[in-house]
Amino acid sequence: MVVERKDQITVPWSRMTERMSEKLKEMPRILEIFKDGMQNTWGTTIKRLEDSTTFVITGDIPAMWLRDSAAQVRPFLVLAGQDEDVADMIEGLVLRQLQYITLDGYANAFNESPNGHGHQDDDTDMSPWIWERKYEIDSLCYPLQLSYLLWKNTGRTSQFKGIFRESAEKILELWKTEQNHEKDSSYRFQRSGGAVTDTLTREGKGPETGYTGMTWSAFRPSDDACQYGYLVPSNMFAVVVLNYLAEIAREVLKDKALENRALELAAEIDRGIQEYGVYDHPEYGRIYAYETDGLGHYNLMDDANVPSLLSIPYLGYCSPDDPVYRNTRKFILSEANPYFYKGQAAEGIGSPHTPERYIWHIALAVQGLTAESRDEKERILRLMSTTEAGTGLMHEGFHADNPSEYTRPWFSWANMMFCELAMDYCGLYVNRG
Repeated sequence: MVVERKDQITVPWSRMTERMSEKLKEMPRILEIFKDGMQNTWGTTIKRLEDSTTFVITGDIPAMWLRDSAAQVRPFLVLAGQDEDVADMIEGLVLRQLQYITLDGYANAFNESPNGHGHQDDDTDMSPWIWERKYEIDSLCYPLQLSYLLWKNTGRTSQFKGIFRESAEKILELWKTEQNHEKDSSYRFQRSGGAVTDTLTREGKGPETGYTGMTWSAFRPSDDACQYGYLVPSNMFAVVVLNYLAEIAREVLKDKALENRALELAAEIDRGIQEYGVYDHPEYGRIYAYETDGLGHYNLMDDANVPSLLSIPYLGYCSPDDPVYRNTRKFILSEANPYFYKGQAAEGIGSPHTPERYIWHIALAVQGLTAESRDEKERILRLMSTTEAGTGLMHEGFHADNPSEYTRPWFSWANMMFCELAMDYCGLYVNRG
């Protein structure tokens, strides 16, 4: 299945597909899905605007998520170093993301214009620009990550001019505020008439937390409410991008004060992770909890969305051979994780966001991208290529026993995660600096 393309710039597919065709000559179906996924994202989700910024929809919703949009264009970074049009497209996305952050750092999804679409009835500080205002740490991590990766893959620094510093300062201020959510934060969110995971308790303030040094999150990258306020993998992502910000401040902006603020906050959050986010499991040893509250409660699980515990090395927080990560990986890829499913067709991590026993293609891709064995990467690629129900594209979740039962006929973020895993298998990597 290939959705009709409406290209706005020419993409140099030939060089990449030629190299991948040689590597995947024994796996023609995987090569075909790779081509379909890249074309689908390029032709249906990316829109260049008159102001030279880029608007990227998730696919089936006419809004731009800060998280999804960054993940959707990530594989194109490999092309951006050789093609200025591709680099311009990515820089345009970074600039639009930064503009949105200056409008509201707590929002996760935005409209193309101030048209008032989306969840305008939610009880929070909405505006016509905002599609949804579920505060998630990763919504602020991804734009910083993408701006940094654009630099490292192309040498460009123009994305750091103008609005970048204002956005970075706003992110630092917000994350500092949310270290003390109970006392300092004015953020509230409630939604009526929906699932319980779509709203926050305590009149929109969320479950009670104690100070840890970590920064609070209302929602997970699934857009589901956190059970406990300190979402550990998202705090790990924050540590990574704060170190990126420090490097940008030092090497590009020549701003020692910004560098120091970023490094200090990264150190505070990281200490909180190590002190409050590690759990001594009786079977698996020291593992990272998915969530904690700083009051002695832990949520031991993993979700399919990124950032996740499975994705820690992919994010750059630690190496795949880190002992605590290895213990955590064994835990979350076992039935001790309540969202790990084994079925007749596949086994892998799902999410409370989708029906029970639905495995996510995103989680499978992350499992492959963090695997230390090339054989494991190939196994995951083949598994993904046989669970797309003949559509040629990845889904959100599919039933572990019957892949023809799935959510979302195509999901751009999942497509691009498949593409990145295929590229990784073929030796084509996004330069992470």
